[in-house]
Order: sequence, then structure tokens, then C-alpha cells
Amino acid sequence: MNKIISSLKNSILKLITKIKEEFKKISKTTLIIAAVLILVCLAFILGFKTGEKTLPTFETSNTINGIENINLNKPEGVDFSLFWDAWRYIQEYYLKSDSLDNQKMVYGAIKGMIDSLGDPYTVFFDPDDAKKFTEDVSGNFSGVGIEIGLKDGIITVIAPLEDTPAWRAGLKAGDKILAINKELTDGLALEEAVKKIRGEKGTSVTLTIMREGFNQSKDFTIIRDSITVPAVKISFLDNNIAHLKLLSFNENAPLEFYRASLQIVMKNSPGIILDLRNNPGGYLDGAVNLAGWFVKRGEVVVREKEKDGREKLFKASGNQMFLNTPVIVLVNEGSASAAEILAGALKDLRKIKLVGEKTFGKGSVQTLLPLIDNSMIKVTIAEWLTPDGNQINEKGLEPDYNIKNEENSEKDLQLEKALEILKEQIKSK
Repeated sequence: MNKIISSLKNSILKLITKIKEEFKKISKTTLIIAAVLILVCLAFILGFKTGEKTLPTFETSNTINGIENINLNKPEGVDFSLFWDAWRYIQEYYLKSDSLDNQKMVYGAIKGMIDSLGDPYTVFFDPDDAKKFTEDVSGNFSGVGIEIGLKDGIITVIAPLEDTPAWRAGLKAGDKILAINKELTDGLALEEAVKKIRGEKGTSVTLTIMREGFNQSKDFTIIRDSITVPAVKISFLDNNIAHLKLLSFNENAPLEFYRASLQIVMKNSPGIILDLRNNPGGYLDGAVNLAGWFVKRGEVVVREKEKDGREKLFKASGNQMFLNTPVIVLVNEGSASAAEILAGALKDLRKIKLVGEKTFGKGSVQTLLPLIDNSMIKVTIAEWLTPDGNQINEKGLEPDYNIKNEENSEKDLQLEKALEILKEQIKSK
């Protein structure tokens, strides 16, 4: 810039000298033109100089107002100066810069990066949310007792957990949540919806629900409570046939299943109805563990297809206690994730019949990656396939007997059908 200005000045000085030499030879008109030319050049120089200052430039640094970029290994082909320039502009120009929370801005940036993936199951948890998530999978938390997911772009009830406020209020698998406390959920991230539904015991939340068969949406106001989710419930039907309900694959599931299995053995049950309805899933290990009670040791329970196309095989290693016991599996739209894995394994490996409705279709694999401040990322790393290679994610499992329970009826038509089929199998055994 200085070189350009210096060059222009030299040109003007030469022009002035020439004018002086030729002054006596030129006309008045020519003199005026020369003067105007000089003024224009000067104006250009002054304008250039005064307009030279635009937005400030910043030196590259690894520390900004207490935010330190410790890891200098930058991803290839990514220019992080764009991010830091944006950061500095906010600090410099934002009207309320005195109230900025740097840590919250960092969390927001991470969340925005993850939201750009378009995967509702890849989520960032700040330390508080990470703690709540850990409570959820342990089976103890405060809320209304529903598992939600994203289906066709709409926040949807995967399953109301049995004997919870949501279950008692009448929420059902497949219900579309249009609003939370009158705030529309259109465009709302899944984890944000969870945070809005969760809350302290004794407080209320209003969910605006649209359901198949409704002429218009309906509000459900639910009082939050402490939620303790049992993993297993056992009862006995005609001829001591076991009705084994798996409600969740939380960390307590293997132990609770073991206790229930002892009752089945003591009752000498001739058959089992394995009820996976409204089971939103949970830990993969739990599904593989329980499958080992029903299939041969060493058989593939689920295939995990990773991003490079490789498959990781999870094999049964259980005690095969019920390998030769007749079994029917109950499923519905609320059967998801690990519940679909178990149902798919029993269908493929033992040709066990599924009764009920098409399952939810949540067959992607997430892992938890801790960050240094107790925040964490839940990231999708693979998808699940049944032993025969059938895709679960976004497809679900089709039942062998498609039976729908009637609305507002005390009859459980799905359970009745399962019992009927199982009795026939026991007779023909």
C-alpha cells in the first residue's frame, strides 16, 4: 500500500515540475485542466489512506480470553482461523459482550457442529446433561417415563414405560409430540425435547399429542415423578405358561432376568411368551446376554456394520437354558434398539414367531465418548443387522402375525394370539 502511495506522489511531483517548466507556454485552459488533475490525484490518495482501515485483523493465537487451544494438530484441509475470527468478532462487536459466557459458547459451537450431521442420535451432553443421561440408563431418574425418538422428522413416543406418569396418563407408542408446554417441536433437537420434558418431581409438563385415530391434537398434562424402571416382570398364564415382560435393557436387566428365569424353571413352564412391547432398548450387551438363554452358544446374535464396511459379530455365550423351550415374541411400535436385536435374533436363529405390530426401527449403534470436563458425546458408530443380515434401522421388524390391539379395550388381543399359537406349538412338540 505504501509503495503505491509513494509512486503516485512521485508522479504528481514530476507533473508539477513539468508544469512549472512549461508554464509560460501553456494557455489558461490547460492550466485549469492540470490543476484539476492534481486535485483528483490528491483526493484519491487521501481517500485511499482514510478508507484503508476497515474491520480489524487479529494475530493468530492459541489463547483467547482464557480459552486455550491445547491441541495444535489441525484436521487436514480445515481452516480453523474462520472459527477464531468469528469468535473474536463476537467478543469485539457484540452489544452485550460483557455478559458472554465463554464456556457456554464453546458448548454451543460443539453442539452446532454435531447438529450439522443431521443424526438425531449423535448428541453432545454438557456435564449436567451427561449426569442425567447416566441416571437414565441406570434406571433411576425424574421425569414422566417415556422414551422418545425422531420418526419422519417428528418427535415421537417410542414407548411409555410401564407404571410411570406417562403410561398412567394414556400416552402410547407412536404418539407424535407436536408441542411441549405449548412450544412447537418442529425443528427442535431430540436432546432439547428430552430436557424440556424432564424436570423436578411434582412439577407438570403439557404434551400436545397427535395420534392415529385423533381428529385433532390433544393436550396431556402430566405430573413428573421419580422414575425407577424395572427391567423384567414375570407372571404365569394358563398351564403355567410364562409371560416374561422385558421392559428395558438397562444395567439391571441381566440380573433381573436371571431371577425371573429361576421362577420359570421352578414352575416347570412348558413355554414362554417373551414380551418386548414398549421396550425402548438400552445396552447391547444385555440383549446379547439374554439371547444366550434361547440360542446355541457361539451363534451370531447381531452384526455390527461399521463405517468402513467391516462387520463385528456378537455371539451368544449364555447357558442355553431355554434352547428347546417353545417361545413366542410380542412386539409393537414401541419395541426399539436392543429389543429389536433380541427379537431379530430369535426370529432368524430359531424361526420364533413375532406377534403384534411392526417395530420402531432404531438400529444404529452409539458409543459414549467422555470429554475432559465430564461432558461427553454420544456418537453413532455403526448400524445393527440381524444374524441373517437384515437391516433394522429405519425399517424395523415385520411381525409374522400382525395384530393390533383395540383402542380403549381391556382385551389384549396380541397376548391372546401369542398364547393361542404357543399352545399349539406345545401340543405338537
